[in-house]
Amino acid sequence: MNTLLAQCWSVKRGFLLALLLASVCLNTAMAAPAGRIVQLSTQATLSPGELVQALSQAERLIVGEKHDNPQHHAVEQWLAEALNAQRLSGAHLLEMLTPSQEPFVQAIRQTPPRLLLPEDLHWSQGWEWAQYGPLLRSLLNMQAALWAANLDRREIQQIYRAPPVLSGVHSTQAVVQQALRQEIADSHCGLLPASQVPAMLAVQQQRDRRMAERLLAAPAPALLIAGAFHARADRGVPLHVQDLAPKAAVKVLLLLEEGASASAAQADYAWFTQATPSQDYCAQLRDSLRTQSSPTQPANDQ
Repeated sequence: MNTLLAQCWSVKRGFLLALLLASVCLNTAMAAPAGRIVQLSTQATLSPGELVQALSQAERLIVGEKHDNPQHHAVEQWLAEALNAQRLSGAHLLEMLTPSQEPFVQAIRQTPPRLLLPEDLHWSQGWEWAQYGPLLRSLLNMQAALWAANLDRREIQQIYRAPPVLSGVHSTQAVVQQALRQEIADSHCGLLPASQVPAMLAVQQQRDRRMAERLLAAPAPALLIAGAFHARADRGVPLHVQDLAPKAAVKVLLLLEEGASASAAQADYAWFTQATPSQDYCAQLRDSLRTQSSPTQPANDQ
């Protein structure tokens, strides 16, 4: 009898421990990163749960980040996991991945490494692995497809040398292209020769066009993660979606730092996080330009 009671207690203790661990994991998974979420059309403040509920209805979602803000990557990982738990995701797409990396993504899917390392994906040094590694590991653990959304370097160089004509009525509006030209000039701290702006504009918009094409082709529901300028509804990928598939609906969530502003013309929702310490990117660019006569192609952009 004592032996039987001991066995029962052991089983019960094991069950309680498993239940406790499951509870801890559940609470951890549900803990959303800090921040303030706003529905821009109404200026209503939302909880993370309310945002997930709203976005779970979208077939196509674009999340725009500030590339060097770790909190934005934490939000992206949490959101992707929360949406996948709400309804199984069809695909995740990243600006940070190019077509030449997709074979490595497939190889990892077939034979997952013990610990995903940047060399497993032939990861570009232009994207800081410390920022994106946890997000990639999370996305690769899901059943949803993981697609590249950007252009290869060879394609960028070709566009830079011979900018193609962009088709469509939304992305080619004069007000859109003028705003992008100004952003390109500002992001290069006024150091970019005016003669190079048209080529840089072509690369920016061809990147947007590729992201739109991939987003439309991806299994739904699909989530695209890109820079905030690419994500903006008034200047970026959503305009190209309208040009390619006028009836396709897209939701946009911008991840912004406190102190920034956004309007309903730019996105559906905004998630405001703490600002990261400011860096003098203009000084870095000046240092870079001292080593070359002119930029040969755009770097990882906005």
